[in-house]
Amino acid sequence: MAVPAPSPQEPQREFALGGADNTRLANLCGPLDENLRQLEERLGVRIRRRGDSFRVSGALAAGAEEILRELFELTRTEEVTPERVHLALRDREAGAPAPNADPGEHGVHVPRGGIRARGHHQREYLDHIRGGDLTFGIGPAGTGKTYLAVACAVEALQTDRVRRIVLVRPAVEAGERLGFLPGDLTQKVDPYLRPMYDALYEMMGFDRVARFIERNVIEVAPLAFMRGRSLNDSFIILDEAQNTTIEQMKMFLTRIGFGSRAVVTGDVTQTDLPAGKQSGLAHVVNVLRDVAGVAFTFFDAQDVVRHPLVQRIVKAYESHGGGT
Repeated sequence: MAVPAPSPQEPQREFALGGADNTRLANLCGPLDENLRQLEERLGVRIRRRGDSFRVSGALAAGAEEILRELFELTRTEEVTPERVHLALRDREAGAPAPNADPGEHGVHVPRGGIRARGHHQREYLDHIRGGDLTFGIGPAGTGKTYLAVACAVEALQTDRVRRIVLVRPAVEAGERLGFLPGDLTQKVDPYLRPMYDALYEMMGFDRVARFIERNVIEVAPLAFMRGRSLNDSFIILDEAQNTTIEQMKMFLTRIGFGSRAVVTGDVTQTDLPAGKQSGLAHVVNVLRDVAGVAFTFFDAQDVVRHPLVQRIVKAYESHGGGT
């Protein structure tokens, strides 16, 4: 998108990032100033730089200055990538704390650092998980539903609030007939649980996760194999719950034992169930909405924290009535 030349009446901000060395400035601006171009495109401003002096023109010039200063602080400790710029812009739109703020009460502490909730719905989601025994996170891809649930599970395990983490996901593509896949039980369901594994590796490190899996502290529990169990002192995550049937959802929810906490995530517009099968996730919203101890967080396109194109795609589908 071309950024129009500013008119003399447009607000302008001139400021210097004092004490900036060339390395930090290059980190802030990005290769060929791609970070500055991203700010220009998203905010509709024009940015000119000479050394550590900046001139920003446009209606949102003050906001652009604030983001530039916030991102400049980040250059002390990390690389400012286009993704980081996008998240800073997303946080500003959602009214979240600055990107260099401490995670605080609306964040999660894991062995490899802090994870901060972004936006009202993510903060509400964390409050529900910490304050209740059963939380549903429902909404489109890219809103952090699974990632934050795994982060809360890791935090609970590290602080001894639970004894194990149980990862559950329906294997719809295999028709729940897992015997047709090669390998042992864990290898059979690995492809379906990969997003949760990736989050665990990022938060705890590969070696620690491998040890916990070997000791059954982190357990892989295919939904098809959950019947008859009672899970005590566990943090249980059911991911991709839109692919459960009504019967499977009821079966899963009745597995929750004493001292356990469960989080159910999914996107009701993305079900892979056979035609004519109602999603257990869509059904449970009406069944449990008014049950004490059960909390729901509903995410929307505004909560997407991935590439901005993903947010626009989700909005386009929503405007056409959702769909699968």
